[in-house]
Amino acid sequence: MGVSSTTPHLLRAARGEVVDRPPVWMMRQAGRYMKAYRDLRDKYPSFRDRSEIPEVAIEVSLQPWRAFQPDGVILFSDIVTPLPGLGIDMDIAEGKGPIIHSPLRTQEQIDRLHPLEPEAALPFIKTILQALRSEVGNQSTVLGFVGAPWTLAAYAVEGKGSKTYSIIKNMAFSDPTILHQLLTKLADAIAIYARYQIDCGAQVVQMFDSWAGQLSPQDYDTFALPYQKRVFQQVKQTHPDTPLILLVSGSAGVLERMGQSGADIVSVDWAVDMADARARLGKQMKVQGNLDPGVLFGSKQFIRDRILDTVRKAGNWGHILNLGHGVLPETPEENVAFFFETAKELNLAGVKG
Repeated sequence: MGVSSTTPHLLRAARGEVVDRPPVWMMRQAGRYMKAYRDLRDKYPSFRDRSEIPEVAIEVSLQPWRAFQPDGVILFSDIVTPLPGLGIDMDIAEGKGPIIHSPLRTQEQIDRLHPLEPEAALPFIKTILQALRSEVGNQSTVLGFVGAPWTLAAYAVEGKGSKTYSIIKNMAFSDPTILHQLLTKLADAIAIYARYQIDCGAQVVQMFDSWAGQLSPQDYDTFALPYQKRVFQQVKQTHPDTPLILLVSGSAGVLERMGQSGADIVSVDWAVDMADARARLGKQMKVQGNLDPGVLFGSKQFIRDRILDTVRKAGNWGHILNLGHGVLPETPEENVAFFFETAKELNLAGVKG
């Protein structure tokens, strides 16, 4: 038997091998649309408990694996998880997202940050990732989960999620020196964290720059792209064979720039037609996506048609089928099951044209 028989499907596609169907997983595939997750959430109401108590995080990560057998099983985590390891105190409020108790606004605060030591600060990560690898074996690919510098800086400076990002933009446009220092420290910490996840068993790592789509293209070039590159370059120095995925929410205007980040795979959202995304990113760039999560509220025929449309447009190489963003909380579980069943029955030879 050749290597392909023991290398998981998603990992093969992410490395650029030709596969018979696009691998498929879903962002937020562990979450509120699943009754099993809601039951566990009732028992462990704190998100930090659910993502940092190993046996709970392992269970949550594996719920969609047991239900749907996706080609990717992602570490159940949050982008802000490593921040306490740098000296940034945070919590995650149910339904509201991360809360930073003392937002970073001064030079003194940034000077006090220290390098990330994942073994000491995040001991649960190794336990979780090793358990996921052991559970799924070669039947699925284990994905790591990290936030990107700009988005982590936005949380750290704003203190919470924002609709306008006026505080961090004020800093970016009136006192960029402080912000660049923060972004550099965050990039180095994320690189350490991503390498650590790979060492613990992650086979592919996805970096979420959720709020970089809030930047104009010229500001993306100043505050997001150089720091994405800084992370990816450091990871590639030590782990050159681990595929890296970049996601930016609302990325239509910066798609080409995402392709310059050093990521191996660009996650495309549904605001761009997949054929256009392919043309804009060029033949060498692999892509992930990009069904509108709302499609999963449609009929089975509608869901199937949209999957086929996306797969045709993505072509028969370098595509990981996914939603353009996370699965929505009210999505019927049976429609998620149908999405996976349909995707796994595809044959690329049969969906051309």
